[in-house]
Amino acid sequence: MRRETLALLAVFAVLALVPVLAELTGQTSWTRLVGQALIYGMAAASLNFILGYGGMISFGHATFFGIGGYVVGILYFHFDEGTRFLGIIPGTGQMLLTLPAAILVSGLAAALVGALSLRTGGVQFIMITLAFAQMFFFLFISLKTYGGEDGVMVRRTNSLPGLNMRDKATLYWVILVVAAGYYLFLRQLVRSSFGQIIAGIRQNERRMTAMGVATYRYKLAAFILSGMGAGLAGALMVNFLRFASPDMLHWTRSGELMVMVILGGVGTLAGPFVGAAALTIIETLLSRLTEHWMLPVGVLLLAVVLLSRGGLMALIARMTGGRGK
Repeated sequence: MRRETLALLAVFAVLALVPVLAELTGQTSWTRLVGQALIYGMAAASLNFILGYGGMISFGHATFFGIGGYVVGILYFHFDEGTRFLGIIPGTGQMLLTLPAAILVSGLAAALVGALSLRTGGVQFIMITLAFAQMFFFLFISLKTYGGEDGVMVRRTNSLPGLNMRDKATLYWVILVVAAGYYLFLRQLVRSSFGQIIAGIRQNERRMTAMGVATYRYKLAAFILSGMGAGLAGALMVNFLRFASPDMLHWTRSGELMVMVILGGVGTLAGPFVGAAALTIIETLLSRLTEHWMLPVGVLLLAVVLLSRGGLMALIARMTGGRGK
């Protein structure tokens, strides 16, 4: 436990120095790159909770990522216009309000999707989550008030009391703190009795039902918590990029999140963050060399899956002599 804590503190310290090192070396784009990787890591980790620990394969997880982002975009739109959403809810540019709102709305959407899709299983569950993803995708495309296919601009990053959120380094550190907090939350959740029951349902749902566990309610609760985490990541992404787009909800985005989980290591806490960092960095570097960057990324994914059972975390564990967490 002490070794794990020291490792986490060391990683946090290194990540906290990224803006400083980027400024000193003149590679300021790395702050943006690592910031995006942290946000995608949160979204992938939220998917990993239901995929790796709960055995629920969702192809619509980007729905909640995009909804969380659009909550920030829509609230800012009405704040900038001086109007109210649905004539009732005033707009705002305060992060202390927009982030909780994004988490709440994403949780409600996850409750709706989960309540229906979790009544099925296997391929049916996958297809229903995919169908919901496309429904929400076309819904946001149809919202011409908020840009339709073009999306909605957020001219200024949401503000936080006492902080200059226009400064990219400050925003990066806020994202880092939120990502670290979310990682610790997931660690406690997985190790709790709730997390153990979710793992038991993945291993043998019939046995858990025979023991008197209301498996549907536990799976729905896990699905909602997962959606809320994705919504939080989406809200941070829109603050970081200052733009919300329907592409955030597309099923291909859900596929990317799943690739991050598989690449990093399914059923590990740090795996989704490692996978997100690897995919984001590789995609950025390869896209500068060729427009067909997806081909080498696909080959890399195949190599990791076939040659290293457990993803990149398994490789890290072998090199360090530890266990993949």
